[in-house]
Amino acid sequence: MQYELRQQVVEPKRQAYQYLIDRFGDRPASRYEEGTVDVQATENFHYRPTWDPDHELYDHGYSVLRLTDPYSFLDPRQLYYAPYVTSRAAHYDAFARTLAYLNERSLLERLPAGWRTVLTTLVLPLRHYESGAQLLSCDGARFAYGTSVEQCCTFAAFDRIGNAQLLSTVGLALGDGADTELANAKRAWLEEPALQGLRRYVEELLVQRDWGVSLVALELLDGLLYPVVYRHLDEVALLTGAGAWSLVAQHFSGWYKEQQQWLKALEKAWRADPEQGEANAAALAAIRDAWLPKATAAVAALAAAVDAALPDAGAATFADGLTTEVFA
Repeated sequence: MQYELRQQVVEPKRQAYQYLIDRFGDRPASRYEEGTVDVQATENFHYRPTWDPDHELYDHGYSVLRLTDPYSFLDPRQLYYAPYVTSRAAHYDAFARTLAYLNERSLLERLPAGWRTVLTTLVLPLRHYESGAQLLSCDGARFAYGTSVEQCCTFAAFDRIGNAQLLSTVGLALGDGADTELANAKRAWLEEPALQGLRRYVEELLVQRDWGVSLVALELLDGLLYPVVYRHLDEVALLTGAGAWSLVAQHFSGWYKEQQQWLKALEKAWRADPEQGEANAAALAAIRDAWLPKATAAVAALAAAVDAALPDAGAATFADGLTTEVFA
């Protein structure tokens, strides 16, 4: 008796879960949609937070910025756990290769005069800025309503602490493996006059109870700080023989470009909301009016200090001409 192996295709009885069919129609759902849409808990909380009895555990009211349907916003990157972890593993591996290249050739030690001052006194302390940004992102991860928003904030929190760790590894490389430069960077964050505007800004946001306000205000500062430190100084480095910083900066500027993707989509969803759009637009304008002048002043102080160490950098002029791309 002969047996023949044949391939059989078992057609699924349905193409997606019913709640996805109800929302998107009878079509195959992506893994991102299955793990994101309508996952937010909405009932059976049993008790209200003892520290905030006016709200449910998960509540629209934790921010003045709201969406009628939380899932009118979806992450354009379509990130859920698996692709996020894969993407970040590649990102950090690439940074490790860059740092190994710099160490093998002692390129950080050969930085031109003034650049070591900029990195140790002004750039390395930004690891504390990133640590503060991580806490603010955690606030959004906890209090944002809707899984699509919450998981973006969660991924951003992991990214921020990752950025802080990347800056720390640069500091260790500058200190030949010792943590001397990291200790100096902490002291600079606490005492360097050019950094106190940034520090005050972050600390004021840390006590801001509205996660949406914190998210928008942080982006207003990011939108000025990242272009100065990781874009403009990258170009200056290439022209002044400090290519080592250019190799490092590309990893941060690349990350920030991706970060803006979901923030732009969220802003669009807030403004286009059929019921909350007008209120959201007014709230965004109020946040911008309250926080953008502080962000501008903080980055201007940093840029002036860069120019003091690198007279031809033109950081202050560059910063003065910047406008924010998100939440404008």
